[in-house]
Amino acid sequence: MSLKHSLLAVLVMLVWGANFVVIDEGLDGVPPLLFLAMRFVFVAFPLVLFIPRPQAPVQVVVAVGTLMSLCQFSFLYIALDLGLPAGLASLILQAQVIFTIVIAAVVLKETPTHRQVLGATIGTAGLGLVIIAHGASSPVVPVLVMLCASLSWAAGNVVARSAGVASGLSLVVWSALVVPVPAFLLSLVMDGRDEIGHALTHLSGVAIASTAYTAIGASLIGYGIWNSLLARYPAGAVVPFVLLVPVVGIAVAWLVQDEVPTLLEVAGGVVMLAGVAAATISRRPTRAATPEPSPPVGSA
Repeated sequence: MSLKHSLLAVLVMLVWGANFVVIDEGLDGVPPLLFLAMRFVFVAFPLVLFIPRPQAPVQVVVAVGTLMSLCQFSFLYIALDLGLPAGLASLILQAQVIFTIVIAAVVLKETPTHRQVLGATIGTAGLGLVIIAHGASSPVVPVLVMLCASLSWAAGNVVARSAGVASGLSLVVWSALVVPVPAFLLSLVMDGRDEIGHALTHLSGVAIASTAYTAIGASLIGYGIWNSLLARYPAGAVVPFVLLVPVVGIAVAWLVQDEVPTLLEVAGGVVMLAGVAAATISRRPTRAATPEPSPPVGSA
């Protein structure tokens, strides 16, 4: 990847790393799936009037929205609501690195380079070290829910890459249309009308600010850049950057929520950074691959 695109990837990781604490703080007093529906209402509906539809088949847009947005964040919000610490959540989600590389190799026939395999392996070893250190006493169910979120993200990564959509922002906005109605209906079933009504009429400033951050920063800016990078480069070259997310997540949780990392967690973070460097820094500049054009999207 070029230096410019590498720096953009790092910026996204900073936004996403802080996002776990932002979501966790905003969930206070708001059911998780209702909170998710609120986020994606602000992502999608105001912008579909101004952002052109992505040049990809409708089924691809729906698949990306279902996997990368609806499924991933439903599991994430539920896990946080079940009491999983925000720092630990940012760690467990990174299991998607291995899931993505494996799925891309099988589905897209994108064989990772030896350097990428080595970097992902080192990074995952560091991730495992941090999870062991930080999550020894964590409940099992929230951890399993977060692993479901990581698998959903990985599948969404591969679908986005296969689409080769040039405009990442358009894919984010239009695929977000998939989320609000199912999330709201699921919340209605799980939480009931009374709890939803109380939450909507008693929204705190923190919940509103959290919704704005997740909608604008994490979704529009973050996924806009992320999907554009996936359209330009093989998944194995882009995905290892997400190993930076738990480092940022733990640091923010430490500052905001007093989740103090242990020395073993810090060591694991250093190993993860080494893995990112091994997987993404090449001896020669990597030229961006030109994505194949996708067929035009018909009227929806």
